[in-house]
Amino acid sequence: MSAHDQLLVVIDPVARRIDGESVRIAKDVLCGGSAAKISLPESPEEFARALARRGPRRPVIVGDDRALLRAVSLLHRDRWLGDGALGHVPVGSGVSLAHALGVPPGPVAAARAVLDGGVRRLDLLVDESDGVVVGDVTIPASAGLRASAAAGSDGCPDAAPPAAEPPARDTVALGTPPAVPVATATTGDALRHAYRTLLRGLVRTPARPQSAAPRPHRLRVEADGALLCDLDQEVDAVTLRTLHPCGPDRTQARAQVTVHPAAPGPPLTATATTVTVSGPDFRYRADTQVTGPVRTRTWVLRAGAWGLTLP
Repeated sequence: MSAHDQLLVVIDPVARRIDGESVRIAKDVLCGGSAAKISLPESPEEFARALARRGPRRPVIVGDDRALLRAVSLLHRDRWLGDGALGHVPVGSGVSLAHALGVPPGPVAAARAVLDGGVRRLDLLVDESDGVVVGDVTIPASAGLRASAAAGSDGCPDAAPPAAEPPARDTVALGTPPAVPVATATTGDALRHAYRTLLRGLVRTPARPQSAAPRPHRLRVEADGALLCDLDQEVDAVTLRTLHPCGPDRTQARAQVTVHPAAPGPPLTATATTVTVSGPDFRYRADTQVTGPVRTRTWVLRAGAWGLTLP
């Protein structure tokens, strides 16, 4: 049996929790067509150990875009991507990147592509800290990014809704109320009033975030040494995207950088193999990960740096 038929199927725990049926279908198809070893990591550390111990087996990731990006980053640091090919079966709610790369939707079609497809070499953006980007880099305006960073990993704010005030327990039924000594009734009402006052003081409604308008950046953007914009120009956003050309000639591979000016006018667009953004502290989103603040960052396009098995 060839090494191509020996698979290490790493199933992300989020995929198992969200869509166990699709995971089961993908596992059955992969095991039916190859000598597959199944790994069920429960944490990012176990995920990394499973890939590090892959041996001669070809890794296949069953999970969403985050699981795919985690695997690409780990295998890049292991210096394996240049020689090997990765398989991917998208399962979960966030799989738009996988489909944009050419992975077919549905667990059966994606698993069949892993077994019968061919390897396509794809581009990768690598920064000076050895961080990798498969799809897009986005530097949005500050206010929008702060709101995004304040949300949890599932997009929900961390603040919990205020607790409801407990219902009053002194509801009196219709009819003649029972005879209660005046001193006892007064004491009970006072205790209930004190309890409610204390509860209102402890439980406060979280302050609503102010909907401030996004603040433009002042950034210097260079594409292969050519200046696109400087610090005297305000920009709303800067985007950097790998183009993933499909032809066999990788010498023409380029990344596309777009500068959206704050002033009215068309965006500035260029293609380059090296892009440097600098200026006051800024945060950026690389694929699904928010990073920063940094004052400068350089991304270099590595043509055909990794392989993905596609139909």
